[in-house]
Amino acid sequence: MATLDTDRPPVVQEAQRAHRFGNWSPTPTRHTIWEDAFGILAGTVLTALGLSMLGALGFLTGGTAGLAFVIHYAGGWNYGLVVFLVNLPFYALAVGRMGRAFTIKTAFGVALLSLMTAVAPSYLRFDHIQPLLGACLGGLLVGFGLLALFRHRASAGGVGILAVYLQDRFGWRAGVTQMATDLLVLATSFAVISPRAIAYSVLGAIVLNAFLAINHRTDRYLAT
Repeated sequence: MATLDTDRPPVVQEAQRAHRFGNWSPTPTRHTIWEDAFGILAGTVLTALGLSMLGALGFLTGGTAGLAFVIHYAGGWNYGLVVFLVNLPFYALAVGRMGRAFTIKTAFGVALLSLMTAVAPSYLRFDHIQPLLGACLGGLLVGFGLLALFRHRASAGGVGILAVYLQDRFGWRAGVTQMATDLLVLATSFAVISPRAIAYSVLGAIVLNAFLAINHRTDRYLAT
């Protein structure tokens, strides 16, 4: 078995430890265009699945997705269309602060998410899921989806763009930013859904953002 070279810098020693498991590189690497495409597709599918589950149960999530739910419930508009429209103002931040590549990948992800959430009710049914399980599982699916998007330098638009920018610029954890905005959106939802549904929605938001806060940290993931 290989032994650690204690004369080397700590980062190299850590790389030696991780290398025994064959899954870590001491230097940053870049995802290929195909890795980005597949990662964004997978992340979008998981996010759409989680949002569809929450929507079928009458629950909300936070961010622009949650705001779109509020508009959808209040006005009866198509949810996928509303998702696309409420994300448009955030593209200015993406273009001005996050660069062309991030903006293109995010626009691709938002377009896919809007399409998937628009057609999902025709193909998926979640009517018989126990509400507590549905809130937790829906939040976890959205969290997994957003994590995949963030890891590939993309987002689901809206607050995701802001969260990634604040993490890159100030070191604020994306999950914490997401949680703060989620609670703000949920606080505005009392006019359109019941207190019981709001309680389940808050639980789903806690699961989602706890997952992101734990797993999305720039000091733990080197690929870009």
